[in-house]
Amino acid sequence: MTVHVRAPMRIDFAGGWTDVETFASSSGGIVTNAAITLYARAEFLVGGNRIRLHAQDLEQHLSLASPSEIVYDGVLDLHKAALNMLPVTGGIEILTRSDAPAGAGLGGSGALDVALLSGLAHIREEGVDGVELAELGYQLETSELHLLGGRQDQYAAALGGFHELTFSGDGAAHRRLAVSQDAARDLERHLVLVYTGQSHFSPATHERVWEAYADRTSEVSEALAAIKDLGHRAAGAITAGDWKSLAAIVNENWRQQQRLDSTIATTHGLRIEAAVRRAGALGVKATGAGAGGCLVVLCPPDQRDAVIHAAVQESARVLDFAFDFDGVAVWDAVDAGDT
Repeated sequence: MTVHVRAPMRIDFAGGWTDVETFASSSGGIVTNAAITLYARAEFLVGGNRIRLHAQDLEQHLSLASPSEIVYDGVLDLHKAALNMLPVTGGIEILTRSDAPAGAGLGGSGALDVALLSGLAHIREEGVDGVELAELGYQLETSELHLLGGRQDQYAAALGGFHELTFSGDGAAHRRLAVSQDAARDLERHLVLVYTGQSHFSPATHERVWEAYADRTSEVSEALAAIKDLGHRAAGAITAGDWKSLAAIVNENWRQQQRLDSTIATTHGLRIEAAVRRAGALGVKATGAGAGGCLVVLCPPDQRDAVIHAAVQESARVLDFAFDFDGVAVWDAVDAGDT
């Protein structure tokens, strides 16, 4: 019997960066995002006498004799951390893969956190709800691995749907937005998700931003405050089905995002942005922290084909997706096939 898990990635419309504890604990953060049908996937086979870990998309593989051999060294550390947090007795084999390219800026590592922990909780026969899974995923990265990041990715992966997420020193609160299936499909017709083919994001970018914030650099402090306000405004635009207003909010979020650090907008990404705007795009921003990865593009449906053509002409790749309303899913299967 194989345990299968899939956890959705997300598009962040506005508010990203304000979910990081450094800002959220002092000023409060707000992010509006939506889960999408690009997934982090994991398969678990319990048995044997070794720990075997595989990341198919990264072509990384590891075999350990026992949990005592687990060392965080940059190779499959998320897998190792999940096993340290929710250990299982005896041997286990874990295989993971992602539907999105590496470094896409769609919250792939947060989705993988949730997929790994959800599968292990299922094997341990422990009932864990969505919020608990999201918080466990956040703790995996920040407390277990001491990585700097926010909470929005894990909440999208665990809960699915559209959310306005509010962050503070006490944690996170989530408000599911009332978006019908018809409204979601209409928004999909207005969206193009473009992978730039590059990911230059570095932890050094995070470090520079938060050092500037700690030093009370006005450019960074003002940009983060504006991004927080846009996170709240995006929720209102989505609930109202006002895609033109959402496009304006996305544009302003991207302008403020670029004020945080000079590396957040790449030369190649800006060239793609200019091309899709000429083709009729109304709103463009980088997903996640920026510095490569994906651009989310809002455009009129009758301009969608032109926008896609313009992106492809700039050597970008368009990723197909729909919105996911379910969040993480776990199931048992007799064979090793996917569902």
